[in-house]
Amino acid sequence: MTVLSFDDKGVDVEYEGTEFRLEKALIEDATEKSYPDVTDHEVLQIVEKNPALSGEPRRIRDILNT
Repeated sequence: MTVLSFDDKGVDVEYEGTEFRLEKALIEDATEKSYPDVTDHEVLQIVEKNPALSGEPRRIRDILNT
C-alpha cells in the first residue's frame, strides 16, 4: 500500500516500505500542471506503475484546505 502525505512544498511517500519525498517542482514537471491543480491520483501514478485508483481524484489544493 502506498501512503501519500501532502503539504505545500511536496509529498511524503511511503511505497513498499521505502519513504521518500517528491518535491513540488518535480511533481509540476512530471504532470505539466501547477502543483495545486495536480490530483492525488496523478501523484500516485508517478509513484506506482499501475496503481489501483479508487474514489474520486482530489486536487492538492482541496486536500491542503481540508
